[in-house]
Amino acid sequence: MNKTSVFGALLIASSAFLFSGCATITRGSSEAFVIESDPPGADVELSNGMKGKTPTSFKVKRSDNLYVKIRKDGYEPVETMVTSTTNGGAALAGNLIFGGLIGAAVDAGTGSTKTHKPNPLSVKLAPLSNASTAELKK
Repeated sequence: MNKTSVFGALLIASSAFLFSGCATITRGSSEAFVIESDPPGADVELSNGMKGKTPTSFKVKRSDNLYVKIRKDGYEPVETMVTSTTNGGAALAGNLIFGGLIGAAVDAGTGSTKTHKPNPLSVKLAPLSNASTAELKK
């Protein structure tokens, strides 16, 4: 390998590092979103179409707000919003030192500085009342 190709490879590698955001490198643009219920075995459906049974986890984009539906026979259904919020911390601090405005812009664009709140989502399901159970049997 000659000096020019080595220099070129180093230039490309360093450019990729310099023009990427710290959070994008360390955290990525997706995360595991965990849902638990008491009792377990409830059906879960996310607004992005993903489905499962508790306890479960989904790999979701950090930047997406999620509407969550949790249902189990004999229990009141639960519907809730899980928001994607900025999680400053070390990722943003790293951009101040290394990435500058370009790194911050990359991180903002990929959503890597965000996280879902709450995560994990833990739900205690309430049993249906006798009146609600009677209506379901009709």
